[in-house]
Amino acid sequence: MTPGSRRRESLPERRERRAAVDDPAVVLDAAARFLEARSRSVAEVRRRLTGAGYRTDLVEGAIERMLELGMLDDEAFARAWVESRDRARPRGERAIRSELGLKGVDRGVIDAVLADRRAGAAEPAEGGESGPSPDALAAERLLARNAHALERVPDPRLRRQRAYALLARHGFDPDTCSQAVQALFRTEDAANFPD
Repeated sequence: MTPGSRRRESLPERRERRAAVDDPAVVLDAAARFLEARSRSVAEVRRRLTGAGYRTDLVEGAIERMLELGMLDDEAFARAWVESRDRARPRGERAIRSELGLKGVDRGVIDAVLADRRAGAAEPAEGGESGPSPDALAAERLLARNAHALERVPDPRLRRQRAYALLARHGFDPDTCSQAVQALFRTEDAANFPD
């Protein structure tokens, strides 16, 4: 090593140094830095801090404090996640449920948030009829987003299969996949073969 240069600390050395930390403020600061990029679930923060090598009692204390301050809230996190998915990266309920489960959100919270999502879509519109399901709307957006790629497939049967497979990969149930593909091709057929 040259004078003035420092050897980079290895992962085991960093964990050992963090395990020796006694100051709860250090752990709280590490948790706050982790939340800077985006909101996280309680389980994500716990995993990150314990994986970094901080003592469990300090990690739990930091999480309790963040819950008190409102910096961590699994229900708010799940609602924001669902809203983000519906807006930017459409997914079916099955995929959203799986993603939130991987993030460590409690099943009861996931059920409540997805029930609210369905109830919000089921509110009657001006004509008194309930609107399409959130999954149907998300499937429609996903197909619209991928319309150019699907249009490049010349065989209509293969195009339908690809559209269905796209929806299935993104967590839509078989009924939603079928209905969305049928709606897409009814529109496409009407545009190609006007009366």
